[in-house]
Amino acid sequence: MTAGTYSRMCNLYSITTNQAAIIALFRVLNRYVGNLPPMPGVFPDYPAPVIRNTDTGRELAMMRWGMSL
Repeated sequence: MTAGTYSRMCNLYSITTNQAAIIALFRVLNRYVGNLPPMPGVFPDYPAPVIRNTDTGRELAMMRWGMSL
């Protein structure tokens, strides 16, 4: 990318991998999402799983995805 140009981001993503693979890939210590089904469409304002760093290590938690205005 050159100076002054920006890439665009779509307002939709999907989660097609299983919870065990996400936990193994990111070395998650705590999980607070319950059973995580495949999510073919995660839209703004929908809850979605995220990995976040805490004082006790990485955790998988549900958060509302989107931009605040």
